[in-house]
Amino acid sequence: MGILKWLYPGIGIKRWIGLSTFGVILLILGTANLRSEEFWLIQLLDALVVISGIIILILGIKRLMRSFIIVVAPSSRGTELVDILYQKKHLSRGPRIVALGGGTGLSVLLSGLKAYSSNISAVVTVADDGGSSGRLRQQFDVLPPGDIRNCLVALADAPVLMRDLFQFRFDKNSEFSGHSFGNLFLTVMTRLTGDFEKAIKETSKVLALRGQVIPSTLDNVKLVAHYQDGSTVVGENLIPKEMKPINRVTLSPERPSATPDALRAVKEAQIIVLGPGSLYTSIIPNLLIKEITQAVAESGAIKVYVCNVMTQPGETDNYSVSDHVRALSSHSLPRILDYCLVNNGEVPQEVLKRYSKQNSQLVVNDRKKVESMGYRVVEDDFTMVQDGVIRHDSEKLARIILSFIEEI
Repeated sequence: MGILKWLYPGIGIKRWIGLSTFGVILLILGTANLRSEEFWLIQLLDALVVISGIIILILGIKRLMRSFIIVVAPSSRGTELVDILYQKKHLSRGPRIVALGGGTGLSVLLSGLKAYSSNISAVVTVADDGGSSGRLRQQFDVLPPGDIRNCLVALADAPVLMRDLFQFRFDKNSEFSGHSFGNLFLTVMTRLTGDFEKAIKETSKVLALRGQVIPSTLDNVKLVAHYQDGSTVVGENLIPKEMKPINRVTLSPERPSATPDALRAVKEAQIIVLGPGSLYTSIIPNLLIKEITQAVAESGAIKVYVCNVMTQPGETDNYSVSDHVRALSSHSLPRILDYCLVNNGEVPQEVLKRYSKQNSQLVVNDRKKVESMGYRVVEDDFTMVQDGVIRHDSEKLARIILSFIEEI
């Protein structure tokens, strides 16, 4: 009965099965007549029938294979079959990479890495409580979908229209004001499946992911900031608004359980990347889950921290590179990283002036301090300026990360 499902309308393979079958029939008839016929003119006609059967059979099989591949990789429509097969094989042999974080920084990294490997695992924080994610979290008692959605779209191999659909945000005049379609889709899938993790996996199939997106925990955690003046604030969204120096952050509840898929991905990884992204609200929350921190520390993978280019108001004011690294290690374990990747590309002065008005400055590269802590510093240019905003260049960053594979 399962075989008959391939003949259902709309799948687009019946015509090619029929064409291939017709080619086989011509091949059989032509070959049979060719052997028994003695008259040369009829032999010539039979030979033409055999050749036609072979051509039709090859064409049918080729089209049939393309139909299968388009179902598996929708974005490959219009690409040569041999290129599709080569790309699939090449990506499947790519390095096993785990990226830990959240926010836009992580999704930028993933969009670059997916060109080199389909063995990518994004381990994403679920402590977000602001914007659309916060509203859905409060209203429907689901884990925040925003960062998960961004990572799903970044790794998607689906057509551009499908990716744009998931990022579509309803305007202010709508009842869904502020919500993105992808957030609503994940929320509905969670209600239908009864499981946030399963909802992510089902959505991954819709988007034909090159890799996997994994929540770091399924517990309903909140991020708590402890400031140097002794005060505390609960909620990721509120932490930067206090504009006070952070002493440390914790999770509530304090000991959430890591997802088994996250631990498995870390243990099997060849490269583990921390960041880029907000230090205290995107990267460190994953490391506050003890099982994940322990797994990363014990891993034999190359561990790289991508340091932010600019300081973040309310989180890392006046921080140098060593301050970022010290915050990471103090919230986890010293063996949490091997390398610290620092940008050395020039940023235009007019852009820096614009950032300074928002209390954001270049992160000072105090390389010797980082090296004295036992970590190696790698300097490279992996940024670009777009519409006056400093952004990570996904292609440059991916190539730099992939270069660490030589160390394995």
